[in-house]
Amino acid sequence: MKFSIVIPAYNEEEVIASTLEDLSSSLKDKFEYEILVVDDHCTDKTVEIVKGIQKENPNIFIVSNEKRGGFGMAVRCGLENFTGDAVAIFMADASDSPEDLISYFKAIENGAECVFGSRFIKGSKVIDYPKHKLFLNRFVNFMIKVMFRHKYNDTTNAFKCYRREVIEGCRPFISRHFNLTVEIPLKAFIRGYKFEVIPISWTNRAAGISKLKLKEMGSRYFFMFVYCLLEKWLTGNDYKRD
Repeated sequence: MKFSIVIPAYNEEEVIASTLEDLSSSLKDKFEYEILVVDDHCTDKTVEIVKGIQKENPNIFIVSNEKRGGFGMAVRCGLENFTGDAVAIFMADASDSPEDLISYFKAIENGAECVFGSRFIKGSKVIDYPKHKLFLNRFVNFMIKVMFRHKYNDTTNAFKCYRREVIEGCRPFISRHFNLTVEIPLKAFIRGYKFEVIPISWTNRAAGISKLKLKEMGSRYFFMFVYCLLEKWLTGNDYKRD
């Protein structure tokens, strides 16, 4: 079974090398894998650094988001180009753990269709989460649990893994920004794909600048919640898996 890791990158020259090195070291000899770094209109040395590492590791590739910039557009570019049987979305800033990624892949090998990590269940660990973002995170995820009637408490976390058929079954994707992190799992819930939840760790970035701007994203998240609720309430089984 081949696994793909999609890493959206916008000006991550300070962290991308260590992220790729840690991933490659953890995955070596454990899985057949590819790492797709998506250049989201970088203006720093991110692309140059990745190309240098690529010469030493044939499992690393770089693709360019030729459309409008944005986290969602970069991830969508990666999802259009991966070649594995399953794909994980991994953050360039090293906030996600390679060891947790290994747990995702093992769960997929054991038959899971989707694997979702939670930073807020027994066994998970969160380091240096900004307090204002943590409050909003818990409020938003609580509302999602209530509206969509599922027990998962970290829907907004981007770090998830999907079998290829899940990605294909959840298309089309319309989010251009971080709201893609909720569009994919919510569509997976609605369309009948099964998921497993495991505890994960999360560490705030040590270098660089967070690309998530809460003021800009609030309305986009709300739009995606409504969009998915309308599919759930009004379309019956039109988009359910066969």
